[in-house]
Amino acid sequence: MPNLVLRLVCAFAFFFIFKTSYSQVLDSSKTVQLHEIIVNDNQSFSVERMPELKGNVIYAGKKSEVVLMKNLNADLSTNNTRQVFAKVPGLTIWENDGSGIQVGVAARGLSPNRSWEFNVRQNGYDISPDVFGYPESYYTPPMEALERIEVIRGAASLQYGPQFGGLLNYQISKGNQSKPFSFETQQTFGSFGMFNSYNSISGKINKFSYHGFLQFRRAEGWRENSEYKTYTGHLSASYQLTKKLLIEAEYTNMNYESQQPGGLTDAQYATDHQKSTRERNWFSAPWNVASLKLNYAISPLANIQLKAFTNISERNSVGYTKSINTPDSINPATQQYNNRQVDKDGYQNLGVEVRTSVKYTIFKLSHTFGGGIRLYTGKTERNQLGVGTTGSDFDLTLTNPIYGRSLKYETNNFAVFAEEMIQINKRLKLIPGIRYEYIDNSVEGYINTTTSGTLPSQKSTRNFLLYGIGSELLLTKETNIYANYSKSYRPVTYSELTPSATNEIIDPNLKDANGYNIDLGYRGKLKEYLTFDVGVFYLRYNDRIGTLNQNGTPYKTNIGNSASKGIESFVEFNPFKVKTNDVNRFNIGIFASNSFINATYIEWNNPAISNDPTKSIENKDVENAPTYIHRFGMTFYYKEFSLTTQFNMVSSVFTDAANSIAANATATIGQLSGYEVLDLTLSGKFLKNYTFRAGVNNVLDEKYATRRSGGYPGPGILPGNGRTLFVTVGASF
Repeated sequence: MPNLVLRLVCAFAFFFIFKTSYSQVLDSSKTVQLHEIIVNDNQSFSVERMPELKGNVIYAGKKSEVVLMKNLNADLSTNNTRQVFAKVPGLTIWENDGSGIQVGVAARGLSPNRSWEFNVRQNGYDISPDVFGYPESYYTPPMEALERIEVIRGAASLQYGPQFGGLLNYQISKGNQSKPFSFETQQTFGSFGMFNSYNSISGKINKFSYHGFLQFRRAEGWRENSEYKTYTGHLSASYQLTKKLLIEAEYTNMNYESQQPGGLTDAQYATDHQKSTRERNWFSAPWNVASLKLNYAISPLANIQLKAFTNISERNSVGYTKSINTPDSINPATQQYNNRQVDKDGYQNLGVEVRTSVKYTIFKLSHTFGGGIRLYTGKTERNQLGVGTTGSDFDLTLTNPIYGRSLKYETNNFAVFAEEMIQINKRLKLIPGIRYEYIDNSVEGYINTTTSGTLPSQKSTRNFLLYGIGSELLLTKETNIYANYSKSYRPVTYSELTPSATNEIIDPNLKDANGYNIDLGYRGKLKEYLTFDVGVFYLRYNDRIGTLNQNGTPYKTNIGNSASKGIESFVEFNPFKVKTNDVNRFNIGIFASNSFINATYIEWNNPAISNDPTKSIENKDVENAPTYIHRFGMTFYYKEFSLTTQFNMVSSVFTDAANSIAANATATIGQLSGYEVLDLTLSGKFLKNYTFRAGVNNVLDEKYATRRSGGYPGPGILPGNGRTLFVTVGASF
């Protein structure tokens, strides 16, 4: 591995030294004639990079993408993630949830399961149930409400904590703050009874600013038994107490009921992939998140920010949970359906983050310190295996008041972190960083109602030290080379801390997963006609947790290590802007987002089969990791109108570590074929205040699946949506 990295560094260095001799390099003694720039919002790039410093966080030297929603020509009404994240190279997207309620994305061979390998935030604070014990995101804000989406790769671990994937931050728009009152509305109608209504108000009165929105979406769903309805409301307010002190508060509520059509066997999928054999399965997640932020500008060079946040939410499901090849049918003995299973989670967490940044000068060179502390506590109450009704509607009523499994988890966390942006000279920056993490997990309860099923109180306490270093070399005013090495880890989650059956044994020396991310790339833009980011990466994931049989008993332990390496590239080109930025009538934007990923198991630590190479997973592909993800698109602009076509190509994936090609009887493992999906979107603005957007998703009605499930919301193969249409009409005043 060191030799490979060295060769890549040398190759990149040679290329850039050669190119620099033909490039305009920064020269403080050189006079540069600046030309007039004419900005047309409808024809700007929709992806940019994070600045060096934002919100007291240093982003220099880190790989980042910022999706600017106002410049995006996509289906926002259903949170269409393959369109929204099209220009973020290397993102694996699970597309089995046509409602857009639960977004599942990942990068570099990691699992997309509810984006749990990312640290998922809204406006900079946590929105997952428990970032350490249960990091799955059941809530996604409506895309119409967003100003931007920030994606920071693995190097975000030093500032944001544990996940290998990095940071995924949904930044909600502040609305129109230029006048006392503004109103925006968007109404969308689509296929299969889809209706989406988004309405927002905003304004600024002296020192007081506010913004709020209400969103409602419902549909019958593209598949049978996949109807849903969702409500989301958000309110934020800020007050400039003094010139230096700003206080902000916000609250978000979401609730939905979603019918789960379940999975399919491969035979069912081949015959009719819109079919469903489950009509009594439902899911709901009432979500409440709130935050309070104080921002104090100590001086033009120093700032401190305090952010407190809380999440009080639930996860509720009711349904027939047997394998997909077991029919959910009338019981001959009772002449009714069998009782459904009820599972309920309750989450309560509270956190505080204090961040500060200080700029200072040494030897006429500017440097920046950024760091802070984090305090967090979270409680989860998990009740499962409840005996529900024999009905078909969403109903969490129990016929037996005692759940078959009841567990209480608690997480306490303290972290302190710091990074320093050191200006070596006018072009080169080094960014070393460190993070200390203390995590305390505990669990108590029972896993079944027998005496032997009662668990003694269990506790796990860990201390971690993460470190890393980044660098950024400015080649021209708008281009730079970046490189980064950062340690990462993944704490043992609740499900791994607790036995799933009474006879399962947990390794008392179970270790958290650990590893690191390496990035090396070249990025920037040329005037207003070209933007790009081309880089290589290496992700090492040690001590993956799994279960093996030891003397006939399930034994949960650290089973082995994996490595992901590859190329991620993004290029967007506006040929009509090569000679001038004054493009007010016709223009074309072309983009290519490509990634090649080699994610494999490099060690297999199962002592029971280590001497039998036929049973080893060493050199096998990591599950759910495509070898390539390509997304291409073209947008035609004419005055206030634009037409975007986007083409997605994703390779086949294995869904288990053994790389099984054929599916098993329950369709929970087996290879998934690669697929190609084409989308088309038209948008425009008329009469100054009115807008419209219309599109066809999956124009060619491609038959494809991105996921197999072993449990919720399957089990079985979960198809992606076929062809759907939508029309949005909006207005703002």
